[in-house]
Amino acid sequence: MVIHKTRLLVTAAVCCATLVLGACGGGGDSDPGPSSGASGEPVVGGQGRILTLSDPRSLDPAALGNAYATTGVVGNALYGTLMTDSAGEIRYSMAESFRTTDAGATFELRLRPGLVFSDGSPLDAEAVKFNWDRLKDPATAAISRSEASMIASAEVVDDTTLKIAMATPVPKYAQAVLTSSMNWIASPPALEKGPQAFDANPIGAGPFTLRSWTRQAAMELVRNPRYWDAPKPYLDRLTLRAALDSSQRLNTVLTGGADVAIESNWINIDKAEQSGLPTNVIPSGGGIFLALNTRRAPFGDVRARQAIAAAIDMDALNQAVYNGTGQPVGTLFSKASPYHSDRPLATTDRARAQRLLDEIAADGKPLSFVFSSVPTTDGKAIAENIQAQLSGFTNVTVRIRTIEVTELAALRTTHDFDVLISSAFFQDPEPRLWTTFHGSSAANLSGLDDPALNESLVTARAAASDEERKAAYDTLQERLAELTPVVFLAQAAPSAVSTRNVGGLVQYGLGSLQPEELWVQN
Repeated sequence: MVIHKTRLLVTAAVCCATLVLGACGGGGDSDPGPSSGASGEPVVGGQGRILTLSDPRSLDPAALGNAYATTGVVGNALYGTLMTDSAGEIRYSMAESFRTTDAGATFELRLRPGLVFSDGSPLDAEAVKFNWDRLKDPATAAISRSEASMIASAEVVDDTTLKIAMATPVPKYAQAVLTSSMNWIASPPALEKGPQAFDANPIGAGPFTLRSWTRQAAMELVRNPRYWDAPKPYLDRLTLRAALDSSQRLNTVLTGGADVAIESNWINIDKAEQSGLPTNVIPSGGGIFLALNTRRAPFGDVRARQAIAAAIDMDALNQAVYNGTGQPVGTLFSKASPYHSDRPLATTDRARAQRLLDEIAADGKPLSFVFSSVPTTDGKAIAENIQAQLSGFTNVTVRIRTIEVTELAALRTTHDFDVLISSAFFQDPEPRLWTTFHGSSAANLSGLDDPALNESLVTARAAASDEERKAAYDTLQERLAELTPVVFLAQAAPSAVSTRNVGGLVQYGLGSLQPEELWVQN
């Protein structure tokens, strides 16, 4: 048996789509079939056991995040995908095309004819419009509202055609669709029955359907016989289980207790590679950051934000959290990117940090804040290390508050936090940077609304050349460094690890695993 162990090294802005690792295709007409892991042809049948990084709070697509760390595999399993990406190319699955002829002012989505939900009802353009309109509705509390809100209006042309007009031109809007929950279409009548009924019986058009779900335990899925892309899925059954402890996650795969683990920890990736396990990593620009809530004290004061950025020693954090295997974020783009700027996003300067903290204290209120951290291995280690580093300064107090991963989604809407961990990682920066940092974006956790920063993002979006985009992103990086709405900590590690007998380990977008491609050779 040949073991394929790959860590692809691709710069952040080489292509406008996320590389699919371990295979050349992600479904659709040109899919060459799965590779990575087990050799030979795909094996049909059997069960796959996947460890995830979090439990979903709901099976409503609006409540699921389409990324490696936010149960993207659940959305892909239950609802399928309109499109994916690979090596800089959009790959169409349930959609036949998604095109613009006017530089992103309008788009036309064409669906494959004959698509049906798992209950046999049609998945048509009206269903897509219903789902996308619903994501825009503030009452829905959708994770992907920012992406859906870029649409000004949608018109159903016929059963397979939907035309949309954008609020402002977004030439690369396909990236917003495939990296968000817009990529998942659920049955409108099922959604209208309410959250409790939908969670008990979610109706989608994905490769699997729900058999059972015990919260905080396991989700059992079975093959959808009506899935459009036969003979996929190759597996008859899937069991999904969250494993928040990184050591437990890797050990479970090493000992054969799971077939695949969705991974985020650089230490685990390094150990898996040393053990000869198939390992996929999607390199990207940007990374994981501390979001500092500028909407309220204490981080409404730019001095407080600048003090935190100057105080943190990133090399020390890398050693404490990742045993030195992580990759710190010095600049927003890698040196190989056409948008690279040598200006660092932050520089450790303990003397400056203490001076700023003393200034704030002299105004009558020493810096004190709550760090809201999820109970994952990485999350706890980051929070504890930053707390320990800041304890070496005077006039600053940090309290750690542990929250569940599901609560994190609520904080994105209520903004009731001082500091929390989030991310902005990408292959192409558009539209990810816009949704993360533009003042009008619902996904802007820091809440910073700076005219110059906003203008740089708008200019980059509409730029006709790399030179024009670079100039705009230079301004963005300058404003981020000066205003410090976030503090980048490390490059993200959107990845998956499997046992040697697994094939079809395929990811797209922001590391979203495609379960229809998986097969297990016993």
